[in-house]
Formats: sequence, structure tokens, C-alpha cells
Amino acid sequence: MSETYKMKIAGLERELPVCPLNENVSIAGFIIFGDVELTVAAAAELLKKLPEFDYIVTPEAKSIPLAYEMSRQSGKKYFVVRKKEKLYMQNPVSVSVKSITTATEQKLILDGADGEQIRGKKIVILDDVISTGKSLESVEELVNKFDVDIVAKAAVLAEGDAADRTDIVFLEKLPLIFK
Repeated sequence: MSETYKMKIAGLERELPVCPLNENVSIAGFIIFGDVELTVAAAAELLKKLPEFDYIVTPEAKSIPLAYEMSRQSGKKYFVVRKKEKLYMQNPVSVSVKSITTATEQKLILDGADGEQIRGKKIVILDDVISTGKSLESVEELVNKFDVDIVAKAAVLAEGDAADRTDIVFLEKLPLIFK
């Protein structure tokens, strides 16, 4: 049987698979896809911790169900920052990112029409897990091109040193696992 890491998230017990990051460090893999019970509970708990906001902005893909549920519960619209440019996009705006969970540098792209909707508004940047903060910084850089007011940066889990940050909102700490 594979090694797991047990934790409580938004009042619910979960066992996360332990995944090697390199020969010295492993992470507990948090996948919210398909876990409707956890998505609903985490969304409710995060919303309790957030200041007033107009919109949620989230990078694709793992945090999309969470953004949807927070949007449903709050009545506020959400926008997805994409990894690839899509044909429907009008004047797309992009930045580059390299995160702990991706092997290569990626682009983050926001449809220019979405950017105009968020312009000057109060924004929550949402992700499933914040670890190095590189993805978060890239989304922040991207939305700041539209003169937004970022009122919160939020995630379900803060991994490793991210749990010591004072500029993010999160539900639980997720430790790095050293061998």
C-alpha cells in the first residue's frame, strides 16, 4: 500500500498520497477534483475568512472546482487564468511561471475581455495549495495589469514555508516530508 499523510481539512478527515518531489523531499498530494464534500466545506470555510470582494481569479486547473463552489456560495463571479491561449480570447494578456509542481516553465493567460471586467475591482486570488508562491506571484502580476485591488490571496492549504506567510489566507498547514 502506498504511503499516505492523514490530515483534517475544513473539518473533514482525508488521507493524501505521499509523492516524491526529489530524492530528499516528498509532498502530500492534495487533489480536490471529485471530492465534492471537501470542495463544499473548504469553500464555506475560506469564505468566512475573506474580506469583501467583487471577483475570484484562479489559475487552471486544480482550483477550478473550489472557485466554482466559492462563487456559487458567495454569488460572486470567478475567472480562470488559462495555461494556453484559446481561440475565443480577445486580446489575451500573459505572464510566465515556473512552479514546484510543473516540470517546465508555463504561461498564464487571461482573456483581455475578462481583464476588463475585473479592472479596478476587489479581487481574491485563489489556488488549491500555496507552496513556493511562484504561481500566486504570476497570477498577481497578471491581474495587476488591470489595476485591480487584490484584497486576499487564498488557498485550502499552505505547504512548507508558505504556512509562515502573513499575506495569505489558508485553512491548514501542509508540511514538506523530508527523508
